[in-house]
Amino acid sequence: MSIYDLIINDKEQVKLEDVILKEESRKNILQLIKEHKYIEELHKYGLPVSNKLMLHGSSGCGKTTTAKAIANALGRPIMILNLSNVINSRIGETSQNMKQIFDKAARERAVLFLDEFDQIGKSRDNSEQDVGEMRRLVNTIIQLIDYFPDKSLLICATNHPEIIDSALLRRFQFSISYEMPDDAQLDKYYDQLLEKMPEHLRRINRKYTISFAQAKDEAYTQVKRGLLEELEAREQAVVA
Repeated sequence: MSIYDLIINDKEQVKLEDVILKEESRKNILQLIKEHKYIEELHKYGLPVSNKLMLHGSSGCGKTTTAKAIANALGRPIMILNLSNVINSRIGETSQNMKQIFDKAARERAVLFLDEFDQIGKSRDNSEQDVGEMRRLVNTIIQLIDYFPDKSLLICATNHPEIIDSALLRRFQFSISYEMPDDAQLDKYYDQLLEKMPEHLRRINRKYTISFAQAKDEAYTQVKRGLLEELEAREQAVVA
């Protein structure tokens, strides 16, 4: 399998100002972006550049969107990788896949986004052989992270940070937590989603106590339903 088969081709452009974040989280992300913008100046003073960011928390609450927004803000390509697609029954092959992906991201000065990062930090089985194999994989990932050049950026995401090896977690300079949005945040998100729609299609039944991803699906489903009913009515009127 080619590494190109492991990378998700996602061209969506996301602006950082459109991502709903807590103020402290936004502050940390802006610092990360500025460090990479002024990387040469920081190097002149011997200052390290942060290039490893961990995003963790509830599913569907903005981790992938944040990674896309950071890449867009930096004007960098983004390589999105779902680790559940990379893990192979032969650990050595998985390690080789990861090395090729890290090397490609380094060459292209890309933003490398690893989703479901816990897949490489937990044992798949309780057998001693399997634990040993997974430990070797974790050691490989640690080395890849340690030698990842600071002109590239590694962003990892997980819904389960508690099961990730602590040695891996220590490699990340920034860690941002994502929680289920409150009603005000959802209203702001609904407003963003609907602002480009015709006025009469914006009147939807807003649902709460759900994630941003669920809210997007729900809003678009209702808008499409209204639009399809409208198009069907026009068609029937022409036939009549």
